[in-house]
Amino acid sequence: MKLREIVPDRIGFGTAPLGNMFRAVPDDEARATVQAAWDEGIRYFDTAPLYGAGLAELRLGEVISQQPRDAYVLSSKVGRVILDEEEVGARDLGEKGALFEHGRKNKIVHEWTAEATERSLEGSLTRLGVDRLDIVWVHDIAQDFHGDAWLQKFEEARTGAFRVLSRLRDEGVIRAWGLGVNRTEPIELTLALDEPQPDGFLLAGRYTLLDHEHALQRLLPMAAEQEVGMVVGGPYSSGILAGGTHFEYADASPEIVEKVRRVREITDRYAVSIKAAALQFSLAHPVSVAAVPGATKPSRIAEDIAAVQEKIPAGFWVDLRQSGLVSPQAPLPEGA
Repeated sequence: MKLREIVPDRIGFGTAPLGNMFRAVPDDEARATVQAAWDEGIRYFDTAPLYGAGLAELRLGEVISQQPRDAYVLSSKVGRVILDEEEVGARDLGEKGALFEHGRKNKIVHEWTAEATERSLEGSLTRLGVDRLDIVWVHDIAQDFHGDAWLQKFEEARTGAFRVLSRLRDEGVIRAWGLGVNRTEPIELTLALDEPQPDGFLLAGRYTLLDHEHALQRLLPMAAEQEVGMVVGGPYSSGILAGGTHFEYADASPEIVEKVRRVREITDRYAVSIKAAALQFSLAHPVSVAAVPGATKPSRIAEDIAAVQEKIPAGFWVDLRQSGLVSPQAPLPEGA
């Protein structure tokens, strides 16, 4: 089944911030944010065991497990098994450093074997309080977490997680599977395999206003040819495109800050919100099925929905491209 036939809307809700990413989010604030997403009509939710060592799944499940299961689409990820015992010392999250230092202290086992995939799925279902997942992403088998060893992790997933998820899809236990990564290369490698193919992929931070050239070169043409859909994660580039200061999960560099300033000059000129520009750009590619911005404040949900619906003049996109801020190869929103 094509991803576009599964994901109900162009905008979903990403739960990484609910895992106490960057800061400790009070439980009531997290609960209110998920409830606001539901009340505003969001019906696609994405989460992962990694987010706060299961914290995001617990917080999401507290709200959505009370809703009819057929009323929403739910995706989580495999590759991390959360244990009851606590971690001793600092976590190793590759380039992500102390991203979830405010999350739960439970030990995380990073493994993509068949057995670990089954355990990861069982843990997610328990924390979420549901009986099934719709989509499962194979999480973070890429350079940003594993450096030069990423191909070894990819092979572990190819012979483990990929085969388990293909079987579960064929059995009707899940509806779709794919990769959830921050780099394009693992997806390209997967799409080139002769083995059972993924139904889509979640690509975080690599198809945004600030970073899209690389994805356009090889990955997105491959995905279009194979009719594989993309969910855009991190459409605000870790927050810098939504008024924050982070890019790629760290403080933005002076070069990125300057690029955002140039984008804002054009958004101000056309009275366009930068969130609307960011979301609508990411959704304009034919391969894009949905975007899943994250939030920890209820008010952000209405902002995101309004951003998708905002009318943006065609001249805005023309100016953005002529300023060299958008690749000539990037499809622009309809009417531009």
